[in-house]
Amino acid sequence: MSRPSKIVCIGRNYSEHAKELGHDVPKEPLFFLKPPSSIVASGDAIELPPQSQQVEHEGEIGLVIGKRLRRVAPREAASGIRGIVALNDVTARDLQRKDSQWTRAKGFDTFCPIGEAGAVPNDLSSLTVVTRVNGTERQRGSASEMIFSIPDLLAYVSNVMTLEADDIVATGTPAGVGALKAGDVVEVEILGVSKVSNPVRARA
Repeated sequence: MSRPSKIVCIGRNYSEHAKELGHDVPKEPLFFLKPPSSIVASGDAIELPPQSQQVEHEGEIGLVIGKRLRRVAPREAASGIRGIVALNDVTARDLQRKDSQWTRAKGFDTFCPIGEAGAVPNDLSSLTVVTRVNGTERQRGSASEMIFSIPDLLAYVSNVMTLEADDIVATGTPAGVGALKAGDVVEVEILGVSKVSNPVRARA
């Protein structure tokens, strides 16, 4: 996979996840950026940084952008998706609560495992993401349950910042986020499409 110019992540896009963190459901899409330096591939280790005592998994449906999207309407947005990837928006939850913005909590090296891209379905709402830790299912969510649909998200973001080919958009995580510890193996799967699996270790 080519290195994206940016990774755009959508926050609180499943109502049950917003509730589990004690937040209101947003009235418009809430988004933030992860640095490309946070990307690792399947099989690479997620490293637990010493600055955090609570690192958590967030399995998400990721979109690989295939062409430039600038100020597009939702009906145009879907045609700009080149592939679907499993993505883990690893988060230092204690730092997220502590900081007024989320760059540090979301931006550590190894905090964005991404799987190989799979085909884009005709019905984007049919996509389902599942997260497992040590083989036990922790999260399951369908794109049909999103507060803001995939085309609406892409259109919204493109009217703020231009999405370039190879950029990644992470569409939000369902309920069930939880802590990771050294020795765990965490797997995010977009059923029938893409998978990413990573061991967890303390930073040397």
